[in-house]
Amino acid sequence: MAYQKVFKRYELKYMLTKEQKDKVVRALQPYMSIDQYGKTTIRNIYFDTPDYILARHSIVKPDFKEKLRVRSYTQVSSDEKVFVELKRKFDHVVYKRRVAIAEKAAMEWTTGAKAYGHQDGRTNQLCSEINYFLDYYKDLQPVMFLSYDREAYKMRPGLDDQDFRVTFDENVLCRDHDMSLCSEAYGTPILESGKVLMELKCSGGIPLWMVSILSEEKLYKTSFSKYGTAYTQLVIPEMAEAAAASVLQRQAAGETEAETAEKRSPHTAPEVRKRAFRQRMFPHWTGFMQAAGKTA
Repeated sequence: MAYQKVFKRYELKYMLTKEQKDKVVRALQPYMSIDQYGKTTIRNIYFDTPDYILARHSIVKPDFKEKLRVRSYTQVSSDEKVFVELKRKFDHVVYKRRVAIAEKAAMEWTTGAKAYGHQDGRTNQLCSEINYFLDYYKDLQPVMFLSYDREAYKMRPGLDDQDFRVTFDENVLCRDHDMSLCSEAYGTPILESGKVLMELKCSGGIPLWMVSILSEEKLYKTSFSKYGTAYTQLVIPEMAEAAAASVLQRQAAGETEAETAEKRSPHTAPEVRKRAFRQRMFPHWTGFMQAAGKTA
């Protein structure tokens, strides 16, 4: 079955009550219908370094961030297809690359147990990007399981803005153990009771009728990262004591505070990645910035 491999779009988030969600869904009916997957429970496994450099960088809301995850749209077996996804956000635009392979192969690839993407002496471009990410951060490991119940809507045939989508996520759960898409969806809730996360996904502007719905219901854009929130709520309390002990151990070994901070700054590696990504996507950026008298 064919699937979309590359995405470039805006993703706008809104936090709703269930009553607001019901009103929005009714207002969508003339323009949108539920997509071919209906209501699904999406499962994700997020990868990070042992000290969560990607999560720590993400929660400070930088202009560039990236993440690697393995995703399925149902509970799977080891030989069923899942998606390995590399997702980046730069200057408010989301860029996503994904490859569909068997669950077992996906986990072997992303944990470094077995290489993937080299076929007949050639390397698939999407696989090359993921392989570079894996090589760059080196010590990535599965650190967070995130699941949620999603209801997704697409445009009705014959209408404009066919790439416009609306999704509603509820029952968002996280855990830092049992990292398998073959397992049940369970964990710690990260949304307030009765809340629903709505996302608008589009390549350009929001349709005017959707703007009217947002205005009528007094809905305002918010910033919300599922992985960042899960990290903040679940991992930070667990890591606080261990991090303090680690700092004391390094300092006892003669490492200065500056060396300790620089060794695992949450910004150093992602900033280097941002410059490389910007140069590849926007090759004239450096010259433009220099001409404007700014630092690239």
